[in-house]
Amino acid sequence: MEEIIRIIKDISDIVWGWPLMILLVGTGMFLTLRLRGLQFSKLWHSLYLALIKRKEDEPSEGDITHFQALMTALAATVGTGNIAGVATAIVAGGPGGLFWMWITGLFGMATKYSEAVLAVKYRITDKFGTMSGGPMYYISKGLGWKWLGVVFAIFAAVASFGIGNMVQSNSVADAVNASFGVPFWVTGLILGVATALVIIGGIKSIGRVTGLLVPVMIVFYVLGALVILIINIKSIPSSLGLVFKGAFTPTAATGGFLGAGVKQAMRFGIARGVFSNESGLGSAPIAAAAAKTKKPVTQALVSMTQTFIDTICVCTMTGLVIISTGAWTSGLDGAELTTNAFNLGLPGDSGGIIVAIGLILFAYSTILGWSYYGEKSIEYLLGEKAVLPYRTVFCIFVVLGSVFQLQLVWSISDVMNGLMALPNLIGLLLLSGVIVRETKNYFM
Repeated sequence: MEEIIRIIKDISDIVWGWPLMILLVGTGMFLTLRLRGLQFSKLWHSLYLALIKRKEDEPSEGDITHFQALMTALAATVGTGNIAGVATAIVAGGPGGLFWMWITGLFGMATKYSEAVLAVKYRITDKFGTMSGGPMYYISKGLGWKWLGVVFAIFAAVASFGIGNMVQSNSVADAVNASFGVPFWVTGLILGVATALVIIGGIKSIGRVTGLLVPVMIVFYVLGALVILIINIKSIPSSLGLVFKGAFTPTAATGGFLGAGVKQAMRFGIARGVFSNESGLGSAPIAAAAAKTKKPVTQALVSMTQTFIDTICVCTMTGLVIISTGAWTSGLDGAELTTNAFNLGLPGDSGGIIVAIGLILFAYSTILGWSYYGEKSIEYLLGEKAVLPYRTVFCIFVVLGSVFQLQLVWSISDVMNGLMALPNLIGLLLLSGVIVRETKNYFM
C-alpha cells in the first residue's frame, strides 16, 4: 500500500507541476488581455450584482438566484485551502507565497468569469426540469468534442468522492475530536445525516442552505482575523513588506523557518492559490449554470467575485495573521500553524476555537458544494436515473471518510482534481472568441 501511495504521490507531483501552473495562470492572463482587464474595471459592478442586487429583476430560466449560485460555488472553494493551504504556502515558500496566491486570484477572476459565460450559454434543461451545465457541456456542445466532455466528467466525479467528500469529513472529524473530544464515528454519522438532509432536495435545497451558511461562516472567520490584525496593526506594514520582498528575493532562515527561494514562493503560492479558488479547474461553472438568468455575462460577473472573496479576502486575512503574529517562524505547518497564529493573536484559546469552528463549517460547506458537482458529472455520464443512487452513496462515503486513513484517497483525488483542469482549459482557450463576443454584446 505504501508503494502505491508513493507512486500516486509522484504522479500528483507531475500533474501539479510547473506545466499545469503555467497553463492555469497563463490562461488567466490570456483571457485578461482578451477581455481588456474586465475583472478590474467591472469589479464593483460585479460585487453589486452578487451581494446587493442578488437576483434578476424579472423571471428567468434557472433553479437558484445569482447569490445562491455564488454561495454554492463559494461553499465548495472556501475550505481547508483557506486555513491549511495558506499556511502551507507560507511555510514552503515564505511570506512571498502569499503574493503569488494573489496573482492566481487576480488573473483567476478572468478565468472564473469565462467559465461562467460558457456554462450558462451552453447549459441544458434535464428531465427533472433543472439546469445542467459546466465544462462537459460547453466542451461537447461548443467544440463538438463529446469524448473530452466525458473525460472531464469522469475526473470531476472521482474528485467529488475524495477532495469534495471523504477528505473533508475526515478534517471535520479530526477537528471536532481535537477540540471537543467527540469520537470520529459520531461526527461522521452526524455529518452524513446533515449532508443527506440537504442534498436530497437537489440544487434548490443546496442553494438555500449555502445561501445562509456561507455568508455566516466567512464573516465569522474574517471578523476573527480582522480583530487580530487590528491588535497587531503596527506589524501590518512590515508584514506586507515581507510579502512583497519574499515574492522576488529569497527569504532567509529564521526561527523555525528553514528559508525559501523565489522559485519556491512562486510554486507553492500558485499551487495553493489555485487549490483554494479553483479558477480554471472547471468545478464552479457547474453551479453557475443553475442560476436564474437570461444573459450569460450577468452570472459571469457574479461568479468572478467568488475568486475575489476566496483568495483576495479570506486567504489574505489568514496569511497576514500568520505573518503579523510571527507564527510563520514557529516551525509548525498546515491548520496547526493557523491555529497557533490565531491563539497568539487572541487571548486564551479563543483563536483556536475560531479556527476549529471555521474549519468545520468550511469543510461541511465544501461537501455540499462538491456533492452537486459530482451529481451533475454522474448525470452527464450515466443519465438522470443515476442521481438518487449517487446521492445515497455520496452520503455513505461522508461517514466512511471520517473514520478511515485517507492518504491514498487524498492522493488519487488530488490527481483527479488537477486533471480536471486540462480539458476545461482547452475549452476556455478554444472558445475564447465566444466569451469575447458574449461580453461585447452585453456591454454594447
